[in-house]
Amino acid sequence: MSAISLSAQPCQPIVQSDEIDHCYDSSRGKTAIINAKFTYPTRPEILVLKGLSVTVEPGQTIALVGQSGCGKSTCVQLIERFYDPTDGKLTLDDVDRKTLNISWLRQQLGIVSQEPVLFDRSIADNIRYGDNTCIPTMEEVVKAAKAANIHNFIQTLPAGYATSVGEKGTQLSGGQRQRVAIARALLRNPKILLLDEATSALDTENEKIVQEALDADRQGRACIVIAHRLSTVRNADNIAVVENGIIVEFGKHQDLLAMQGSYCSLVNAQLNGGEAS
Repeated sequence: MSAISLSAQPCQPIVQSDEIDHCYDSSRGKTAIINAKFTYPTRPEILVLKGLSVTVEPGQTIALVGQSGCGKSTCVQLIERFYDPTDGKLTLDDVDRKTLNISWLRQQLGIVSQEPVLFDRSIADNIRYGDNTCIPTMEEVVKAAKAANIHNFIQTLPAGYATSVGEKGTQLSGGQRQRVAIARALLRNPKILLLDEATSALDTENEKIVQEALDADRQGRACIVIAHRLSTVRNADNIAVVENGIIVEFGKHQDLLAMQGSYCSLVNAQLNGGEAS
C-alpha cells in the first residue's frame, strides 16, 4: 500500500456562491441549532426536523435521545455541515455556519461514531489521521492515546505504536478500536466533540472503559452525545428528548424521570428489555 500524505495544508477557502467563507484564528465551540427545519434531498416530502432548537456552550455536554428516526443523527450531520437546514440556521460562536470556511469549520470538530473506520496501517498512523493539517509528532500521538485510555495497552504490544491494526481494525477488539478512534478525534484538540452512539456496539466491560475515557475527554469542550444506551447520558449537563423532529423535553436525568413523560418511558423500555434508540 502506498503511503498516504500527511503534509500540512494551508486553510484554503472553498468557493461557494453566496458564502463569505471566513476563517478565524480560534473557536470557543459554542454551537447552536436555531429553529431548524430539514428535509433530505432524496425525500423532500418528509420533514425530518420541524423547528428544532438547542444550544451547547463550551464545557457543556448535551445528550440527544429518542426513538429511531426522530432526527438525532440529522442534527449531527447538520453540525458537520454535510447538509444545510431547509429553514432556520446553525451557528458557531454566534456566527452563521454558512459564512464559515468548511475546512476550517470541520477542523473544530472531533467525532467518534459507533463503527470507526480504521486503516490497515499502524496504530500511530491511524491516530495521526485525526489531523491532516500537519504531521503530528509522536509526542502528540502518545498524548492523545493517553487521553483515550489506550496508551497502556499499546505499550504491551511487541511493536507498540508501529503495530498494524489490520484491515478495518480487525486486529483490535471493539473497545480498542473505539479508543483508537477517540485518540484520533482528540489529536486535533477539537472545540466540539460529537459522540454518535460511541459505545452502543460494545459489551458492558468495554463500554465502561470507553465511557470513562469519553467522560474525561469531553471536559472543556462543547459536547453533543447521541445515545442508544441511556445509562451513558446520566451525567450529561442536559438531556434533550427528540420526538418527530422537535425537542419535547429538556433537562437533567433525575428531573426528566420525575416528569414521568417521554424520557421516563424510554428509560423504562430499556429496563424492561425494550429497544430505545
